[in-house]
Formats: sequence, structure tokens, C-alpha cells
Amino acid sequence: MKVGVLSGGGDAPGINAVIRAVVRKGIRNYGCEMTGIKDGWQGLVKGAFTPLTLETISGILPRGGSILGTSRTNPFKREGGPQKVLDNAKKNGIDAVVVIGGDDTLGVAAKMSELGLPCVGVPKTIDNDLGLTDYTFGFHTAVHIACEAIDRLHTTAEAHHRVMILEVMGRYTGWIALEAGIAGGADIILIPEEPFDIEEVCQNIKQRLERGKTFSLVVVAEGAKPRGANTIIYGTGSDEFGHPRLGGVGYYLGKEIEKCLDIETRVVVLGHLQRGGSPTAFDRVLATRYGIAAIDLVHKGRFGQMVALDGNKIVSVPLKDVAGKRKKVDLELYEISKVFSG
Repeated sequence: MKVGVLSGGGDAPGINAVIRAVVRKGIRNYGCEMTGIKDGWQGLVKGAFTPLTLETISGILPRGGSILGTSRTNPFKREGGPQKVLDNAKKNGIDAVVVIGGDDTLGVAAKMSELGLPCVGVPKTIDNDLGLTDYTFGFHTAVHIACEAIDRLHTTAEAHHRVMILEVMGRYTGWIALEAGIAGGADIILIPEEPFDIEEVCQNIKQRLERGKTFSLVVVAEGAKPRGANTIIYGTGSDEFGHPRLGGVGYYLGKEIEKCLDIETRVVVLGHLQRGGSPTAFDRVLATRYGIAAIDLVHKGRFGQMVALDGNKIVSVPLKDVAGKRKKVDLELYEISKVFSG
């Protein structure tokens, strides 16, 4: 059997750990021929492949990014895209594809499975917003990086008596902002699930000032928005899945806080630092477990499935049930964070 592997969407620490596990067990245990599909679904649309051997995966476990590259290509937005995918898979003798991605990439996998391309999905997104799995790999690393940033901002905020705002990723959900904010002791956490009132934000900071706390730390997800307003967008245009480029809510907050309280405010946008670099031990182990489970499903012929984490067990769920099932933050956890506001 010849098995293709692709990674689509935004990169996440741990992709290479998945590739390593899939290839190693596929070759050594099942005698599969493994091939890498370059740059996500774009590789199947254009027919771009690279051999995956025990030599090519050597040493990639701790590496960030993806040795196969990635893209936000949507074959269903390209003329004849789905048929090109099927034709190139057949032409290159690919019997099955392990698809590493988030909601968009796995949504394509679900549709392509229905069209006859055998697919198995692996959940990947630093936002941790994919349905039917407790955790996606990459999230733990992103939270760790954001928490470390909060720790560093804490000392400079205290020294200079400033409000420091940290803008983190989180288009539709605030998992990174919430968990990093709680772990880092942020004074205010703002998430997309609950639009914020700028007056309430300023009041919380004012209360701290009245208690003699001359600094505050605010963590905000990029998709958070003021109550009654639209999400703040950076630039114009959108990707092939219709997502606009978000960013700027941190600077909006900074201006409003300075206007309201006359206190020096600085903004740090963490951006792609959350995606880059080596994965944590947790993400390396989880990604490895996902990769092993994915190639096991391929071997058993159980296609149209996604591997998932349920408690501490690796299970499988139908790909068609994952698409569009965005996992919102635990609002009970968000209420806990409010105990430490103001």
C-alpha cells in the first residue's frame, strides 16, 4: 500500500512528530510505501510529492514547522480542484492519505473521502477549537510560549507602572488567551466567546490603581471584539476558506485605556511566535500517539475517520462529524479567571 501524508492550514509544533510516527510504523510494521504531499492540498492539486523514508524522518521529532510545507489551499475553490486531487492520487498510485490539519483542512478531507479518496485525519491547531477531541497538538506549546511572555511582561509592567496588553492568537475561540492568562496571572482576559465592554475593562484597571497596584496585565485573543461591534480586522482580503486576516484588537484596547485612564499602555502582539519553534514534551507525545493511531486506521481500512483524544485514550471519530463543530472555551473556566480580575 502507498500512503500519502499532508499537512494543511497554519503550522503547529508537532506536525513533524506526527509525520515521523506515521512513516516509521507504516514502513516498519506494515510494509507501506510512504510519500509526502507538498504544501497541503496544493500538493495534490498540482501533483507535488516527495519520498518519505526512514532516513528523511530521522531527527525531525523536535523540529517545528513541517518538513512537507503547508498552505491554506481549498481544492473546492479551484476550478476542477477535486478532480485534480483524485487524478493525481491515482496517477501516483496513492491508496490512502493521512491528513494533518484543523477544521478547514479536515473539512476538505471529509468531502474528498465522500468522493472516493481514502482519508484519515489528525487534529492539528494551536487554537484547540476542533470538535470531538479534548486536545489538539500544538496547543500546549502555544500556551507555554504565551505564558512565558506574560511572565516577562509582568516584571517590566511592574517596573514602569504600565498597562501591558498581550494579543495572542484565537480567531473564534479564546483557549490560548484563557489558559495562558490564568497560568500567567493576567489581570484581565478577553476572549471571542464573550464580547467585552471597554468601560468594564477600564473599571477593573481603575480598581487595581485604587488598591495601590500601579500596573495591569491584559491578555486578549485576536478575535475578541467590543460589545455591539464587529471583529477588528487587519488588512483586507481573505484566504480560500473565507477567513479574514485578524489583528489589531490589542492596539484598539491600548488607545481606549489610555484615553480613559491616562495611564501609559503598551501592546505586544505575540503572533507567529506561538506557532514556531520546538514542540513541548506533551505535544511531542500527543502528536506521536496520533500518528501511530492514524496509520493503524489506514492499515485496518477504516477511512473517513479522525483520531482524537478522549480523556487519556486515543479514539477515532467520523471526519464528517468534525467539520464545522467548533469547540468553544469552557465558560466555567472563564468564570474562574474573573475571580482574579480587578
